[in-house]
Amino acid sequence: MDKVVHFEIPVDDRARAKEFYASVFEWDVQDTDMGGGNIYTMAGTVATDEKMQPKETGAINGGLMDRTSDLSVPVITIGVDSIDDSLKKVEAGGGSTITPRTPIPNMGAFAYFRDTEGNVIGLWETAM
Repeated sequence: MDKVVHFEIPVDDRARAKEFYASVFEWDVQDTDMGGGNIYTMAGTVATDEKMQPKETGAINGGLMDRTSDLSVPVITIGVDSIDDSLKKVEAGGGSTITPRTPIPNMGAFAYFRDTEGNVIGLWETAM
């Protein structure tokens, strides 16, 4: 059974959102350069290891991302062994791929899909 491993919260004003989550929930919010001028804000709710995975069993961390038309509401992310295999199952089950498998060096890869109800869900594959 695949587990929820990450969350993403879309934001319109990154600085304002970072201040909100850091001050209200004491999250560790740090900008990460994803290359190509893309900035992603990691939202740490618990300590992480060298691959940015939570050290605390059962806990998840997340991120703040720029709001887009496809990613306009909070998104949960499911950890899978193979994004490619999972996207094939998604499409066979009536869903559709929004963002194909996208590698993040030294961490893993992500993808987004739309389920049969129109929800956007993320997939995460940890680097081995």
